[in-house]
Amino acid sequence: MKTVHFNRKAVALVLATAGVLSLFVIATIGTTDTTEDFSPRVDAVVRDIHVRRRLQNKPPVVDTGDHAGEVDEIDKARGLNEIIERANRLKAEKEGNGVKEDGREEVDTSAVVVKPPTGDGDEEDAQRREKVKQMMVHAWTGYKNYTWGANELKPVSKESHSQGIFGGAGMAATIVDAADTLYIMGLENEYNSAREFIRDNWTISKATSTLSVFETNIRFLGGMLSLYALTKEMFYVEKAKEIADALLPAFDTPSGIPKSNLNPITKYVSNYGWAAGGSSILSEFGSLHLEFAYLSNVTGNPIYYEKVKKVRDVLDAVDKPDGLYSNYMNPDTGKWTQMHMSLGALGDSFYEYLIKSWLQTGKKDDQAKKMYFEVSDAIQNKMVFKSKGGLTYVAELRNGNPEHKMGHLACFVTGMFALEAEHSDDPARKEKIMKLAEELGKTCHESYVRAASGIGPEMFYFDQFQEATTNGGDHGYIQRPEVIEGWFYLWRLTKKKVYKEWVWEAMMAIEKHCKVDAGYAGLRNVYKPEDGYDDVMQSFFFAETLKYGYLTFADDKIPLDHWVFNTEAHPLPIYSS
Repeated sequence: MKTVHFNRKAVALVLATAGVLSLFVIATIGTTDTTEDFSPRVDAVVRDIHVRRRLQNKPPVVDTGDHAGEVDEIDKARGLNEIIERANRLKAEKEGNGVKEDGREEVDTSAVVVKPPTGDGDEEDAQRREKVKQMMVHAWTGYKNYTWGANELKPVSKESHSQGIFGGAGMAATIVDAADTLYIMGLENEYNSAREFIRDNWTISKATSTLSVFETNIRFLGGMLSLYALTKEMFYVEKAKEIADALLPAFDTPSGIPKSNLNPITKYVSNYGWAAGGSSILSEFGSLHLEFAYLSNVTGNPIYYEKVKKVRDVLDAVDKPDGLYSNYMNPDTGKWTQMHMSLGALGDSFYEYLIKSWLQTGKKDDQAKKMYFEVSDAIQNKMVFKSKGGLTYVAELRNGNPEHKMGHLACFVTGMFALEAEHSDDPARKEKIMKLAEELGKTCHESYVRAASGIGPEMFYFDQFQEATTNGGDHGYIQRPEVIEGWFYLWRLTKKKVYKEWVWEAMMAIEKHCKVDAGYAGLRNVYKPEDGYDDVMQSFFFAETLKYGYLTFADDKIPLDHWVFNTEAHPLPIYSS
């Protein structure tokens, strides 16, 4: 008989491993992923132009850190090493205070523990939700550390950033845009810091220069109203009323069509000089309805609804060539000034506000329904094309002539048509429109996968040389949400898992190529991500891109039969009566 000799090192390793496993089990017993009830509490009752998010003409900024090689913890092989790693992280989380010596908050998102599912989705969805939350915390912490109270952060240079649309450098656009996303994600500490700032410090009276009526409406007014709808805290309504009252002078035109810009101090209103001789822009004046109507609903003051109803009446009555709406209207005459039709910049969000206004009222707004379904037919007849490679896209029209290009902005139509299909009473139309929505979603996906970064460009073309790509200068990415937004709707309304996978792939491409030490930055060239960043973390990255990414893996939150999203992804409730 052989004598058995035990390897002392092996025994010690086994005992140590068992000890670590025991610590991990003890630490995690009783831990639950608490969720909040986000069901709506309903009262009785362009998107932006190309100037808004244009890439700046400046040398590319290159971050000193190498984030391209980072591997998502969620995708690592599971096993003993991962369990030990998580146990160590949990211990570090409990022992550490998360604050640097210089007073800045420090969040190591790689150390955030991925919690097990708690009944609101399978394990994979729970892990993916947690990863998007990590992204949100990373972005929020950078903003809070380096430019708290400013509009936006330059996450590479770690300086504040602003745009002329905000009415001044200190309007805290990121805080207002991010707050409802923080709330929906259950990031309590981060949300409370935003809430307290808004309650105690935010006021439209801090605007010191001309602001964009449209941007102020979708970001600030929409943000406040969404926060009220989610929390029922009345100070958000007071802030919203203050904003809307400040915007009312913009509607003082002969036709009732508001102008684009307003100085809240002098009350002087104006339009952009480049906009067809000073015209008002469809995507701007046509995208005020959801917010102003809801404000009248919660305050009982009809003035806000009356202003946007007048705009709707003008658009309903005006002559529409081939059933389509032009991008430019004279606010004095209420007539078109050019024949340029677009579902991208200058036109886009007007169309989604038609169908969403119908849904917002519990399908009681017959005017919005009529206008939407009529223009949907016109779009399908005049603006939808098929490329030589079989990709469906929506072109722009100038004087009736198609321009075979599609902007990242225009990818919102995927979600718009998916909503139409969902709420169509005609089975044949339902099938036809959902097929169109899915084809457009595929085209927008092609614009992503044909880029080395896995992220799509600002504009892509369809001609003999290009197919859902661009050879020109429109190859940047400024953190736009519309492609992910479209796939979010397709997932929610078809339950085809491919759309969830596309969202995940896009979020991980953003994580890989856009992440820097203090947040996330846009790319100068999606085909050559090594060219560097644009050094801007847009406020809508918090409001839209991260929110749609998260909600794709959280089906029970913000259900589409109770909420509609404004064009900045701020959810507003569907009226109960």
